[in-house]
Amino acid sequence: MFAVVVTITVHPGQMPVFMAAMLENAAASRAEPACQRFDVATDPARTDEVFLYEIYDDAAGFDAHREMPHYKVFDAAVAPLVQSKDVRTYSVVDA
Repeated sequence: MFAVVVTITVHPGQMPVFMAAMLENAAASRAEPACQRFDVATDPARTDEVFLYEIYDDAAGFDAHREMPHYKVFDAAVAPLVQSKDVRTYSVVDA
């Protein structure tokens, strides 16, 4: 199992546009063969922040995710809306 956590800060005022694209991308990502989980979370106290929690079969599954046409369209569309993005990956040590 391969976990990915992403924290995205969206430019002020851009969350509605960003979130529409994010939810469409999340739905498409969940349909990928190697994607076991793709959660999108927010906190009302941090209105410009989005947290993603993703689980893939392995690192190759995550690499395949980033090559999917839906991801490339999403990434290009939201790039101007994103102020910062922190991506961290983890491999399961003990299940």
